[in-house]
Amino acid sequence: MKLIKSLVVATAISTLTVTLLSANDDLVKEGEKIFNTKNLGNCLACHDVNGKKIDGPGSMGPKLQALKYWPDEALYNKIYDPYTDNPISQMPAFGRNGWLSDSEIKAVVAYLKTVE
Repeated sequence: MKLIKSLVVATAISTLTVTLLSANDDLVKEGEKIFNTKNLGNCLACHDVNGKKIDGPGSMGPKLQALKYWPDEALYNKIYDPYTDNPISQMPAFGRNGWLSDSEIKAVVAYLKTVE
């Protein structure tokens, strides 16, 4: 009986893990689309990204690298309103200005967390 319970629990955990990974993959793909789409985030207009092939990255902003080590909240806040910690930033406040929704910013953060 213990073996059956253990197998049921292991199967449930495996299914949940696969579902969560799939949902995260979808969020990363959405974030990548926002990052690269001119009438959405258009982040590539200013940023190159370490380890990612981007068609025509800009050079106004810094090259994005090692973002997988940043806390999610720090990345979110930087996109929402970069002036909070850098009052002379040239980056637009995508969230504060209403250009990107909360869910869109979270998708971009998921994508940025894949940057090494």
